[in-house]
Amino acid sequence: MNLVWTWLGDPANWQGYDGIPVRIVEHLAYSAVTLLLAALIGIPLGLWIGHTGHGRIVVVNLVNGMRSVPTLGLLFVAVLVVGPLLAGDVAFLVPSIFVLVVLAIPPIMAGAYAGVEGVDPGARDAARGMGMRPAQVLVRVELPCALPLIFGGLRSAALQVVATATLAASVSLGGLGRFLIDGQAYRDYGQMAAGAMLVAALAMAVDLVFAAVQRLVVSPGLGAPRTTERFPGRGLAARSGAFAS
Repeated sequence: MNLVWTWLGDPANWQGYDGIPVRIVEHLAYSAVTLLLAALIGIPLGLWIGHTGHGRIVVVNLVNGMRSVPTLGLLFVAVLVVGPLLAGDVAFLVPSIFVLVVLAIPPIMAGAYAGVEGVDPGARDAARGMGMRPAQVLVRVELPCALPLIFGGLRSAALQVVATATLAASVSLGGLGRFLIDGQAYRDYGQMAAGAMLVAALAMAVDLVFAAVQRLVVSPGLGAPRTTERFPGRGLAARSGAFAS
């Protein structure tokens, strides 16, 4: 721990293009782009599955199967396949973001799917009785009721992405993973441990931000379930309490 605090307390490590603030910004940029792309894919897909019930077995099992693929191995394969088609840092950035998006889609999609599927059928029937169309039922009734689980999926994905984005440094990109890779190369164990602590602290900070946003957006009357379920294919995830906030 003395090596860690010595490294963190060194002003030189907080300055320059490779200082801690710059690496944090890079790490957050990778994570933000990844979560945005994963949400644009996972949330609509999850809402559609939960609302229609179509493709539940195929899509859910396929997406969850993506989680069994080794992230580091997939990253190197993506770099070898996509890298030669691009130039500069983009040749490494695009494969890295792709791999992180693959990692982030399952929990985001599962949260949306479980949230919509777990909506009280009585609320749906009341909405239909008022003359709402299926799209209106989804937007005005199911989506607001599903927000706690949707945010739970986003928070789960954010934690995984922030932690796994350190792998970007293994293909010559930046981020906090740079401290781990460089520390290992120079056998600077204080730098490696400090980098790991910074990643953990950043993940906790991001989770707190999502929790604060969830409190502002989600109605206080909507309580999230207490227990969690990672794979919604085993029944109604909402009934077993997936993605508790």
